[in-house]
Amino acid sequence: MKATALEFRLRYLIHAVLYVLGFIAPWNSLVHLDSIRTWQFLAAWPARSGWLGFSAATIAVLSLGILFSLLGAALRTWGAAYLGPSIVQDSSMHGDSMVAAGPYRYLRNPLYLGTFLHTFALALLMPPSGAIFCILTIGFFQLRLIFGEEAFLTPKLGAPYRDYCAKVPRLFPAFTPRVPASSTHPTWLAAFFAEIYMWGVVISFATLGWRYNSVLIIKGVLISFGLSLIVRAFLPKR
Repeated sequence: MKATALEFRLRYLIHAVLYVLGFIAPWNSLVHLDSIRTWQFLAAWPARSGWLGFSAATIAVLSLGILFSLLGAALRTWGAAYLGPSIVQDSSMHGDSMVAAGPYRYLRNPLYLGTFLHTFALALLMPPSGAIFCILTIGFFQLRLIFGEEAFLTPKLGAPYRDYCAKVPRLFPAFTPRVPASSTHPTWLAAFFAEIYMWGVVISFATLGWRYNSVLIIKGVLISFGLSLIVRAFLPKR
């Protein structure tokens, strides 16, 4: 179940491939499962049932997209600020020390949870079958990465890490801090730039979504991704 070192090294590429497959849904040309995008499907469902008008249902789905993308971006930025952007983006696992500050007092994997919430936002722009595929495969891969990191960190950090794992939830945040705060100081600006793609997706949903054109939002997502590659080239390395 745990990810290999190669999977961890290629995790960004693997995520990108899974997202692309979700968007293009190549199986749809053979079995013709989808004719609309998930956003339209979810908006039409309550409208057909008479619960909401189509316009109100569309706004409700857009609001979900904004919420999921915002939560994902905020959680990842919070986690990156305390862990360090260079560590977050490194291709290797690190077990030099343990961070128990910021979001890591409430849950052990804020970055992975943030990515999963972000996936729900992107899934709204995919065909329904692509959305289901993407949510399931991204979720499964996130778990593999989490278990891989835990297997790597346990022998390196020993009893303190096992005690930390016993107190702090893996993915579902606690309502109150479970461990005392460590002395780690956040680097907010660097974390924001490191997660510029996530914030670009938030802006795309919040500004372009009111045109009710999923293709327009997808273009915003692609521009955000391209911008993140440029910014990442200038971020300091570990």
